[in-house]
Amino acid sequence: MRVLIAFDKFKDSLSANEACSHTAAALQEAHPDWTIDLCPLADGGEGFCSILTNAAGGQVIGSTVMDPLGDPVQAALGIVPLSRIPAAAREQLAMTPNPRQLIPTLAVIEMASASGLALLEPPDRNPWQASTYGTGELIRTAADLDVSGILLGVGGSATHDLGLGALAALGLEFFSAKGARINDPIPARWQEIDYIDGRVHPALPPVRIACDVTNPLTGPKGAAAVYGPQKGLRAADLPRLDRESARLAELLCRHFNQSETLMERPGAGAAGGISFGLMAAAGASLLPGYDLVAAWLDVEARLAAADLVITGEGRFDESSLSGKGPGAIAARALALGKEVHVFAGSATVQQPPEQLNLHPITPAGVPLDQALSQASLFLRDTVRRVFRR
Repeated sequence: MRVLIAFDKFKDSLSANEACSHTAAALQEAHPDWTIDLCPLADGGEGFCSILTNAAGGQVIGSTVMDPLGDPVQAALGIVPLSRIPAAAREQLAMTPNPRQLIPTLAVIEMASASGLALLEPPDRNPWQASTYGTGELIRTAADLDVSGILLGVGGSATHDLGLGALAALGLEFFSAKGARINDPIPARWQEIDYIDGRVHPALPPVRIACDVTNPLTGPKGAAAVYGPQKGLRAADLPRLDRESARLAELLCRHFNQSETLMERPGAGAAGGISFGLMAAAGASLLPGYDLVAAWLDVEARLAAADLVITGEGRFDESSLSGKGPGAIAARALALGKEVHVFAGSATVQQPPEQLNLHPITPAGVPLDQALSQASLFLRDTVRRVFRR
């Protein structure tokens, strides 16, 4: 029996690597003769850098940058030789090798490691005060390495600054009507900003953003309305933040001679608008995140070789079946006629596909804090129960 184990993270509990490893350990207790293929997944958030870099035999480099509130944090970027990236993923990236590099490389950056929500305790989460400056520092470090391109994963952010913090780290300047420079363009200071000056770091290579969300920048389906509350935004502050987002976006479009329709582009609202900011100022382009990761990890071939597929994440709901991550893995495996099991902290799919075996791992009545702290135990126990001899 050949088993493909392909988990995404259990948010605030288990990384994708940990979920895969715990499942494999429990499975091998009952079936030591089974062949196991571990394929941790990444959606652009935590684990994006390490999973993709390690899969392509690249190198992870540590870098001290600013966290969302300006404190130092140890983040990382991956450096991957372009030649080691699977051809299907290279085709999606469409990178031209930098002739200055003997071995052309791609930088893989995970926004969550510098500007992520998980870096802040719940009482400290406040999109008015949070900045993407640290993500900009990582991008600048990559540019200074003469890489052929940058791949940025934007999941799990704590910010809603339109990427202005990152752009400040890359060379943009922000000024008041009286000409006073505003060094920290966080939303709490947006009312002071009257105009923008400067250009991004001249050595910045092409930037690709792995993104599966389709939200525009503003409006009822925009970044603040949909993602602001989980970042600490109060309902009463939503209209003001949305208005100020539109005003700052207009300033950015005007400075870079971009159409304001860029705000409406699907994905512009990803990660508090950093996608919009990098598209406007640096010509970044968005790529379907799951499709890129699947090609990078050669998921199709690994599914074809498997007899049994095990996947899952912290919360498996209707949105999980919308074509990305574990839901996409499960749907494709079912289409190939594989036996498929999904393990999740909670499972709220009303009508799962008929052949899908869905296993919520949290016992009834267990409070959330215990479910998070004991997820590894609950996952192992559930896997043992399902696959016992």
